[in-house]
Amino acid sequence: MKFPRILKVSTWVGALLLVFSACEEEFGTLGEGVVAGEPFTTGKEVYDVFAFNKSVAAVQTNRLPIYQLGTFNDPVYGRRNATIVSQLTFPNGQDNPTFGDSSQATEDNADNDDIASTIPENETVVEVYLHLPFQQPPSSADSDGDGIPDALEPEGEEDNPDSDFDGDGVSDSEENALGSDPFDPTEDGTGDDFIPNTFPERFDLDSIYGDRTQEFNLKVYRSTFFLRNLDPNANFEEAQQYFSNQDFSAFRGEVLYDSELPGSDPLTISNEQFLFFQDDDPDTETDESLLVETRLNPGIRVPLDNDFFQTNILDKEGQSELLSQANFNDFFRGIQIVGKDMEDLMFLFDLTQATITITYDYQDFNSEENNTETSRRDFVLNLLFNNNGLVTGNAVNTFVDDALPGDIASALDNGENAERIYVKSGQGTITEVKLFGDDDAVAEEVINGIRANNWIINEANLVFYVDQNTVTAASEEPPRLYLFNGETNRPLYNIATENSEGELPLQLYLNYDGILEEENGRGVKYTVRITDYINDIIVRDSTNASLSLTTTSNINIRFAAAINEAMGSGNTVIDVPVFSSVSPLGTVLFGSNVDASNEDKKLKLEIFYTEAE
Repeated sequence: MKFPRILKVSTWVGALLLVFSACEEEFGTLGEGVVAGEPFTTGKEVYDVFAFNKSVAAVQTNRLPIYQLGTFNDPVYGRRNATIVSQLTFPNGQDNPTFGDSSQATEDNADNDDIASTIPENETVVEVYLHLPFQQPPSSADSDGDGIPDALEPEGEEDNPDSDFDGDGVSDSEENALGSDPFDPTEDGTGDDFIPNTFPERFDLDSIYGDRTQEFNLKVYRSTFFLRNLDPNANFEEAQQYFSNQDFSAFRGEVLYDSELPGSDPLTISNEQFLFFQDDDPDTETDESLLVETRLNPGIRVPLDNDFFQTNILDKEGQSELLSQANFNDFFRGIQIVGKDMEDLMFLFDLTQATITITYDYQDFNSEENNTETSRRDFVLNLLFNNNGLVTGNAVNTFVDDALPGDIASALDNGENAERIYVKSGQGTITEVKLFGDDDAVAEEVINGIRANNWIINEANLVFYVDQNTVTAASEEPPRLYLFNGETNRPLYNIATENSEGELPLQLYLNYDGILEEENGRGVKYTVRITDYINDIIVRDSTNASLSLTTTSNINIRFAAAINEAMGSGNTVIDVPVFSSVSPLGTVLFGSNVDASNEDKKLKLEIFYTEAE
């Protein structure tokens, strides 16, 4: 999706545009006029930029907003295989959960309290399911309001309210109003026995890379590794850090699910909801089993081992293992999720939406009938739990990456002004960018020269051209680059002067930009506007700091300043944005040390200015 580039123009420059229009006959040359009675000219200068490629051996990957699972095959950087290790958390922070109606202590005293309703409840697991919902786009438009997202409409039908996707003679809009399935040609909502809204809705799915048609396998283990929340080396006063290169494979206990076992089938991707129907009430004429009770959004949903959860959850009611979340974390240390046969398939998950649902039966006392009957309930464990923005629990993403190709590896950590800039999210690379020269004294001389010119700087851009010979059409290119102050870790944009067209990531901060510009489906360049930052240096005597370049999934000011530690060459510590660690994407850009044939694509700083004569 492309968004218009709206350039920042100050109030007085806007007034000058009116002068140009009103005085076109008087001033024959564009860029000449009068400011406070003085002639002026506008111009553009280009300055050197130096870029240095640095390796990132590992990034902190616990408590991320998004987690990767599967294999991403990058034509340039090779494969990444990602697995997930996660704690499990009680619902709503509820310690010492009660199953059924009575606590275990009450049940144990059933023979002594002379209360008829106090009975052994004999809670028994019926089924256990892990659900990992797929990501959905932040906004999935339905332009014609017919109930089918634009992304699922045939090309050219997005704005046609009379379209008939399934060809059954009833338009999609009519089926939407009737509650029938617009994708099913055998059901048009007009039959005598029609029951509305009993079909699974379909969704536009996001953050799935690779072949969506392939089958894949999944394995879920009990994890035996204890994920600490606090760091003992910091006197338990700081959060524990876990990194992407850690290996938890030796800490795998019981297998809770394996799609390769006999009786199981490989998994596939579906964009349809999971439907769960009501139980039929024999005392009514309606067949309630035909009515939908609950719906789950599309995702990976697999059964886990009933006996394991009977023994380690329900049978532990009232015991020390479930008395608190801390006790539970020590006892049941979590799960490990491993994708298999995913040679070209990777998912991105929000683990705060992931659940393990334990459905169990128990004996319930019916006071009206003075007897017992079997009732059913669900107990839901979260992987991570989000309570109004406060995330509890702990999960770690681990990556196994192919060794970088020799030409890329040799271009990292050599201190040389780069011919090519290698950008690989998370565990991969980061780029140091220095403006006006790699020598501080030379850079200061250039800056002083600009100050002496008394320019009014209207716009300053860094232009990063994509090396299309290396980044082929098969590459999945990052939609946005993020350039930030590498010394303070702060954004370079000024939120007070930014322009946004909405709340979606690529609608934010369009003055700053950094969004991939494409032609014929291929990435051409990224333009990052740093006008405010350059004015801070020239006018306000701010420090000409080294900048850092990476990718980002969300540039929102609330997220951009969130920083995690990473390990660089020689175990050096590098700060990287959290939102650069949640994506497997990478690209290759032209640096500032290019050969003559690529001079027009050289990395450069463009400054557009106004100068009084």
